[in-house]
Amino acid sequence: MGFFSFIILGLIVGVIVKAIMPGKVQGGWITSIILGVVGAIVGGWLGSIIFNADLGSFFNIKTWLLSIGGGLVVAAAYGAIKGRK
Repeated sequence: MGFFSFIILGLIVGVIVKAIMPGKVQGGWITSIILGVVGAIVGGWLGSIIFNADLGSFFNIKTWLLSIGGGLVVAAAYGAIKGRK
């Protein structure tokens, strides 16, 4: 799967992350979508390293689950860092 596919997937993951964690991500929808893109890329990268998952298809459930998981992790880390004062 190419870089632009991860961007499109990340946009969708950003919306899903915003729906799952509405109060954790400060900054609104744009921040959630950016975190979703970063999370999709990080989730795909970690999935290929840790689980040796082949992320060759956009419509593969493994790709979606790893991207959503990566998005949630990145959003939680962002919320923890941003929430500190």
